Amino acid sequence: MAAKDELPSTLQRSPEKAQRTWSEAHDSTVQSYGEGERAHRTAYAALKHTHRKVGDHWEAKDEAGPSDSRAERGAADSGGESAGGVDANASKDELYRQARQLDVRGRSSMSKNELVEALRKASERETARARAK
Repeated sequence: MAAKDELPSTLQRSPEKAQRTWSEAHDSTVQSYGEGERAHRTAYAALKHTHRKVGDHWEAKDEAGPSDSRAERGAADSGGESAGGVDANASKDELYRQARQLDVRGRSSMSKNELVEALRKASERETARARAK
């Protein structure tokens, strides 16, 4: 397993299961293809299948599965926008609950796509704030 200090900061603030998922996928890819961007992308893809980014950390999803349309297409088609770890395939009610948890303003009048984008931005802000500490 990757050393704790080698984990990305958002994973250092996440539950052990998220850390283990990322580390095992990363280490497996490193064994096959070597260290680098490919190993990190693969590890995050595995993590996003079972976890979602909430603020400055990752939480387990209720149901495993691709997190957005880019993830649904698979590694062969890397074009398109990622939702940045937000589970864009979650229900609007679940996205609203997460937006309430992160105190996203204007959430009650947002569409599902607007909630995804607002959650992505809120998570980026929380991560930046946590890294600055």
